[in-house]
Amino acid sequence: MREQNELYIDGAWRVPIQPSVLELNHPATGEPTGRVTLGGEADVDAAVTAAERAFISYSRTTPRERIALLERVLTEFDDRFEDLVQAVTEEVGAPLPLVRGAHLPTARVQIATAIEILKTYEFTETRGETTIRKEALGVAGLITPWNFPVLQPVGKTVSALAAGCTVVLKPAELTPSSAVILAEIMDAAGVPAGVFNLVTGRGSVAGSALSAHPGVGTVSFTGSVATATQVAIAAAPTVKRVTSELGGKSPHILLPDADFAVAVETAKSWLLATTGQLCSAPSRTLVPRDRVEEFLSVLVPAVEALRVGDPRAEETFMGPLISAEQWDIVQGYIRRGLDEGARLETGGLGKPAGLEAGHFARPTVFSDVDNAMTIAQEEIFGPVMSVIAYDTVEEAIAIANDTPYGLAAYVTSGDLEAANAVAERIRAGYVLINDTDFDWTAPWGGYKRSGNGREFGAAGLGEYLETKVIRG
Repeated sequence: MREQNELYIDGAWRVPIQPSVLELNHPATGEPTGRVTLGGEADVDAAVTAAERAFISYSRTTPRERIALLERVLTEFDDRFEDLVQAVTEEVGAPLPLVRGAHLPTARVQIATAIEILKTYEFTETRGETTIRKEALGVAGLITPWNFPVLQPVGKTVSALAAGCTVVLKPAELTPSSAVILAEIMDAAGVPAGVFNLVTGRGSVAGSALSAHPGVGTVSFTGSVATATQVAIAAAPTVKRVTSELGGKSPHILLPDADFAVAVETAKSWLLATTGQLCSAPSRTLVPRDRVEEFLSVLVPAVEALRVGDPRAEETFMGPLISAEQWDIVQGYIRRGLDEGARLETGGLGKPAGLEAGHFARPTVFSDVDNAMTIAQEEIFGPVMSVIAYDTVEEAIAIANDTPYGLAAYVTSGDLEAANAVAERIRAGYVLINDTDFDWTAPWGGYKRSGNGREFGAAGLGEYLETKVIRG
């Protein structure tokens, strides 16, 4: 049982001014796993005040000094690697191989990349008598989601620290343990008091207070469109910068010559391995009409062969959904798919046999899906895949772009030139071709309602900088 009764503010663990307690449960069993204390508005104010005070000196540190700090953070991160693995598996229900192979390595990349970027980043440019400076923006309020509880807090935090900003982190209330370990890492690395602060709490309370606080210079939020709207409204009166990475309804276009084995691996890696709890999940698969049945003959057996079960077992491929609430939401979408006339190929309502205790969903594939259906337009955040037939590549591109979102997209084809031509016409922030490796240092963010701004790498660091011109 994990018991966390304090917040990390101004370089010390402190009892909240406005405490309340949240009981935590294991997604795979429903059993209690611990309790976390939740901070309120007064705690956020204390954290921001500490961050404001620390900003005065920290913003004037040199890149070399910040490199040394982040190098110590990286060392401490490596020392706590297995602790973080166990916390993520326990909190999210992500299978151990996925946590060790994706959740943690992608977070580590963010630290290592920030260090490398700082070695060459030009914070000052001279044009004759004009000097253009990139300066730390201020206190950064970071509000992170539950589905990637290490990558997102680490990525935002190291970008902000590399820029010279101080931080107040508000993690998702369902995944506080990973964030607590991150605070312990920062403390052990010798991050100066007030430079990094952690307030665990509910989004409606602590998140709203952080977004509205006049001492916060920028807010970085990852989550739902609905919550992002509330963050933006709260931030508007103080005209602070808000960057956001939101939902997605990502298309996966299989061109006429597509290798279905590659396409199925894309679906497994980017949709089913995470139980669909991934904002960039390829939940809409667009297939040439005359090849749909052939594709289904490859896809369905592969989906049915996946090992769903206890995430602590090394052989498990897909774990549970994070909560009973999320399970109910996914069931509702499956029911809508059936009601609206989609053809169920595998999966469907209910839990897999023998897994009734946890929040397990059945990997589900629908065919005969029209892009106007609810399951093709709304983000489900569950292991539900819609197969949509198309007649021409032009139609496929039109269907791919027929969504309010634009976070990611996928293209499968044996012709890289054709695949790239299609990728260029999809309105999405990141397009992956033929299940290639993801570049976690490239700019990450979306078009339309998938957010504003970019994360990771140099682009992510730039979101925490302001531009000053000095002439003379």
